[in-house]
Amino acid sequence: MEPESDEALMLKIGRGDDRAFRQLAPRYAARAVGLARRITGSDADAEEIAQEAFLRVWINAPRWRPQAAFRTWFYRIVFNLSLNQRRRAPFFPLEAAADPPDPTPDASMRIERDEIGRQIAAAIRELPERQRAAIVLTYDNELSNADAANILHISLSAFEALLVRARRTLRESLRSIVDEH
Repeated sequence: MEPESDEALMLKIGRGDDRAFRQLAPRYAARAVGLARRITGSDADAEEIAQEAFLRVWINAPRWRPQAAFRTWFYRIVFNLSLNQRRRAPFFPLEAAADPPDPTPDASMRIERDEIGRQIAAAIRELPERQRAAIVLTYDNELSNADAANILHISLSAFEALLVRARRTLRESLRSIVDEH
């Protein structure tokens, strides 16, 4: 039996069907947290944002109309909440503290890999807001360019140009990492 579409579940949720909500939420929970984490740079904020986004889905479901795909609408909610959180005064995450030494034999490789990951994450965080969003929506959330453009309220060609600029900026920022490896 094929699972119900997101849109069909949303219509049920709009009528107060909590079972439909329990089916829909797990489909998007991990990606919502991932998108929020990439935009805000904070695990704790990302969890809160995802919860708030699902609360808004539940509250606004009776007024929701399937003019766009549910996932586009939902990711727009997560994206907007993430931007709002990011614009607030930043807190430095605990992860920014140095890692304790790892006694396992491959600790140096893990530390190096973690450092490269941090450098990449930092380079993404340094991108202008719209470029960062283009990268996150395309690569982390695996959205099509058309869906991502819709979320950002820009044309497809404007989105593709934005994505090209973001990739070019990242390539320049990460050139030292690429040259070392």
